[in-house]
Amino acid sequence: MEYDYDIAIVGAGAAGYSAAIYGGRSGANVVVFDKGMGGGLTSEAPDIENYPGFKRIKGPELMERMKEHASQYAEMRFLEEVKNLKILDDGIEVITSNKSYKVGAVILCTGTEYKKLGVKGEKKFEGLGVSYCATCDGPFFVGKKVAVIGGGNTAVTEAIYLKDIGCNVSLVHRREQLRAEKALEIEAKEKGIKFIWNSIVEEIIGDEMVKAIKLKNVKDGKESILETDAVFVSIGEKPQNKLVLEIGIELDEKGYIKVDEMQRTNIKRIYAAGDITGGVRQIVTACGEGAKAALASLEIIGKRNPFV
Repeated sequence: MEYDYDIAIVGAGAAGYSAAIYGGRSGANVVVFDKGMGGGLTSEAPDIENYPGFKRIKGPELMERMKEHASQYAEMRFLEEVKNLKILDDGIEVITSNKSYKVGAVILCTGTEYKKLGVKGEKKFEGLGVSYCATCDGPFFVGKKVAVIGGGNTAVTEAIYLKDIGCNVSLVHRREQLRAEKALEIEAKEKGIKFIWNSIVEEIIGDEMVKAIKLKNVKDGKESILETDAVFVSIGEKPQNKLVLEIGIELDEKGYIKVDEMQRTNIKRIYAAGDITGGVRQIVTACGEGAKAALASLEIIGKRNPFV
């Protein structure tokens, strides 16, 4: 069978890079598409302390190392967004922003995107004090007041990062207990981060830039105003599943792609790995799933793997 590529990987994050390495090393002709420059949300992480082999490493550095490694085994096509997939009798047509390609198998590693608050002023002040990436925008607010919204690992890590670079940080959480790891909570408290418990953001206020946020206490209903120069929203992520909605791939109740133990979807020739499949959504698990997906996809192009 004549293919432009044996395997097309959609998304150049931890899962995509791992799939590229395993696919390429197995002798497949592999291409990786990414609508940006790769790295996914990991490239925006200030510090990573739970990836084996590195006590602490910055997200952009880890992703750059993975990209360099994967580039030895696969063709990287950055700034080329996959717009559509068409199921053929003998392959998959991958339609991108540049052209279309016929491939033997597709591995979806599209990951997740940031959830938004959905409150008044959020869209208006996006880029004007509202941010979803502390690493990207934090340095603009050194010496100023910032509010981090959220209570998970990412929110607390970003709050610590912002404190470390010299911001005056308040962390707003809708509950009275964090979801983050205890070690992160202890570090945040030791660094003097202010916690505002049982509170949600009702409105983001400003003129040309953010000036304050209106908060509501979920227990007593009282409203208050917190003056701040920036709002860093870190309330979780949602799956980037738009690409597969029209081709019949099964999703779970939260919109994540359902896969079997070897990352196969319900459609032949299409696999999925990493955060798009839900679960614990960690870098280390994304790497493992990417490897499994690549090894499983070899079955489509007639290559045997002893683990599949």
